[in-house]
Amino acid sequence: MKRINALTIAGTDPSGGAGIQADLKTFSALGAYGTSVITALVAQNTRGVQSVYRIEPEFVAAQLDSVLSDVRIDTTKIGMLAEADIVEAVAERLAFYKAPNVVLDTVMLAKSGDPLLAPSAVDSLRRKLLPHVALITPNLPEAAALLDAPHARSEKEMRDQGEALLAMGCEAVLMKGGHLEDAESPDWLFTRHDVQRFTAPRVQTKNTHGTGCTLSAALAALRPRHDGWAQTVAAAKIWLSKALAQADSLEVGHGIGPVHHFHEWW
Repeated sequence: MKRINALTIAGTDPSGGAGIQADLKTFSALGAYGTSVITALVAQNTRGVQSVYRIEPEFVAAQLDSVLSDVRIDTTKIGMLAEADIVEAVAERLAFYKAPNVVLDTVMLAKSGDPLLAPSAVDSLRRKLLPHVALITPNLPEAAALLDAPHARSEKEMRDQGEALLAMGCEAVLMKGGHLEDAESPDWLFTRHDVQRFTAPRVQTKNTHGTGCTLSAALAALRPRHDGWAQTVAAAKIWLSKALAQADSLEVGHGIGPVHHFHEWW
């Protein structure tokens, strides 16, 4: 198989557990060459977000032009977009370059609860970006915000919301059920042709910083190696479960630590 070139479009994390840094680690751990476009400089650590410095949308677009006009990009992960005008700049450039296998992690809140997407940007996300992506990976609060609906409290409500998100124009939806208070952590994958349930036992660790970023980056890195999203999701969840299981072996920060991206290597 040819070497996979992957692009991440996201904000930063100086502590290395989330955002651009987590995405590049994930790409490397899974055998993909990582490239990146930064949308925001985020002063954050394992305890929370201290400050956000947004990048001007024109410069975000210039970064995208630099990468996409030169490097063959096989797969893309989108994370923090911060503002509506950045959402629109990213949507326009991805459509222009016809970027394949775009995974959108609908980042709205940090693990600490700090906001990472302006409320005014949600509508731009729905209208401008969703039609250009192959897969979105909302957790339950993010799905509720996208649909302007109550937070799902059951798997039945998860399924209903997943179908509603699919109708907005993206090719596939992975509804993440980590916010349900069950022994398992169920996820539901919706495509144009199928609906599939995935489960994994909850890993008993507090160190889950960057889990959403890491999963979406893993999905992007693995998609070119698999026939469809179902196989990709299964492989990504196995890898992430191992990264969570080894998270306590790291010694990073005094708050919610990161998962162990290089658990297969160190």
